[in-house]
Amino acid sequence: MGHKSKSAPRRGSLMYYPRVRARRITGRVRTWPTAEGTPKLLGFAGYKAGTTHVVMIDNRQKSPLFGREVLKEVTVLEVPPIFVYGIRAYAKTPKGLRTLGEVLSKELPKNASRAIVPPKDYDASKASAALDAKSAEIVEVRVLAMTQPDKAGFGKKTPDILEISVGGEPKAAYDHAKSLLGKEIKIKDLFSEGQFVDATAITKGKGFAGAVKRFGVKIQPNWHKHRKGKRVVASISPSRPHMMFTIPRPGKMGFHQRTEYNKRILKIGDNPSEINFVGGLLHYGLLKNGYALIEGTLPGPAKRLIRIRAPVRLKKAKIEAPKIVAVSTASKQGA
Repeated sequence: MGHKSKSAPRRGSLMYYPRVRARRITGRVRTWPTAEGTPKLLGFAGYKAGTTHVVMIDNRQKSPLFGREVLKEVTVLEVPPIFVYGIRAYAKTPKGLRTLGEVLSKELPKNASRAIVPPKDYDASKASAALDAKSAEIVEVRVLAMTQPDKAGFGKKTPDILEISVGGEPKAAYDHAKSLLGKEIKIKDLFSEGQFVDATAITKGKGFAGAVKRFGVKIQPNWHKHRKGKRVVASISPSRPHMMFTIPRPGKMGFHQRTEYNKRILKIGDNPSEINFVGGLLHYGLLKNGYALIEGTLPGPAKRLIRIRAPVRLKKAKIEAPKIVAVSTASKQGA
């Protein structure tokens, strides 16, 4: 029997299985950091507008470019304020967390009915009193929030619904959540320039892709009388035992949920004219609300919802607002 004269690493990571499309276009945060001290919301959300580059002073003391101007790619997020329309409390059980109760706001934003159906004859004070009576059982508090894309610049009206954890002791977190009910929250109320955050989003969808694009397998050499394909896996295993799931095969690619850790916020601004491009951002338009510049790239196309949260793998770095010398707002048309 013949065998390989050389070995090679497998193609494609087994870390992300099954490689199927996400259920929802909005990302889902499964883990929240344990935050102590003053209670505050541990997450926010914005919409990806595009990318550009900035000239900034490198403030990393161990960097060989410390104190010098460097060029950095940044992602532009439009971050209109989110609206807190509910509180949800959880209790601990042998099978995990279970919902103790909810309290909803009496007032809702203009387009809220596009995303949720408010209950009829709802008595908020009665629901609040019922939850107060169970406050001793609360182990975790989260707020129900909705984005306000009608205040952004790309034409969407339907809000996206979020559940955001509240840090701090359960009693203090519950009191803080009640103080936020029915109010708008801005990104600068939760995060600051120079801070690290985690970003969760759904990647671009690629449709049905072959094994070469999907897993990066080697293209077969073009032998004489080549008839079994070039962009295929040479051997997909014997007929018995059955083919293993680890074999790279064609299939759906993209539209997966991905989380990137420790992305640095370089700038937070309220004036969109500071960042609006000549001719607008490609596939997005002109920003109409606050914005945030995140160092590096983020998953997803323009207009995709990006969820950010306090970092779960906190970098031991000094939080210091970087000095930005210039932000490129040149037209991207025809680039």
